[in-house]
Amino acid sequence: MALTYDRVSFAVMMATPQNLEDFARGFSLSEGIIGRAEDIIALDIVEVEAGIECRMALTPARRERLDARRRKIAGPAGCGLCGIDSLAEPIRPAKPVGSKYQIGGHDISKAFTLLSRAQSLNRETRAVHAAAFLSGGNLLVREDVGRHNALDKVIGAAIAQSAAHGAILLTSRVSIELVQKTAAFGAPILAAISVPSARAVREAEAAGITLIAVARDDGFEIFTHPERILWEGKSEVA
Repeated sequence: MALTYDRVSFAVMMATPQNLEDFARGFSLSEGIIGRAEDIIALDIVEVEAGIECRMALTPARRERLDARRRKIAGPAGCGLCGIDSLAEPIRPAKPVGSKYQIGGHDISKAFTLLSRAQSLNRETRAVHAAAFLSGGNLLVREDVGRHNALDKVIGAAIAQSAAHGAILLTSRVSIELVQKTAAFGAPILAAISVPSARAVREAEAAGITLIAVARDDGFEIFTHPERILWEGKSEVA
């Protein structure tokens, strides 16, 4: 699928053809092309001979910013760095997250149980990742063959609903790019069922993100900023 802005191609991706409007919004935010959902003034999903095109139109201010930094990338469902044209890109400092949001540890564990049940596409295929946004007891879930895409989809869905103050949950390992996407979205907590890379831990620490990994329904490990996780019946606050 291709993502275009004002009819100019920006990226060609391999993605599961589901929730593509969410993907287009989330990818645009993660890439720094938009700062909020309203920066996209038109969005159409168009099937073409070679695949699917997500056609977006930006506000004049965002169009000017994109023209100043335009580049093309090609990203198959893999490492997430394919097509990056500079070594400085994957190590750019993440946006600091200063949220005081807190949540109960038991709520995190319960959410992973609910996430497993909510993965309808994975039940059919056993071949896709999921990402979720947990906020106020609600769990927003998106799936994709690529873990980066799944996160972009759930971010796009969340900003379209003006959702805020919550935790990102992943069914994959945590790499630096996923921390950067979480920071761009502004979520203060990132939790995953697998392990983080050392680089991801350092990035989460620097960005002020609470990083949780090896999460199961009976517990998890906290790698950075543990102060956001509450125990012994304390309630969550924003």
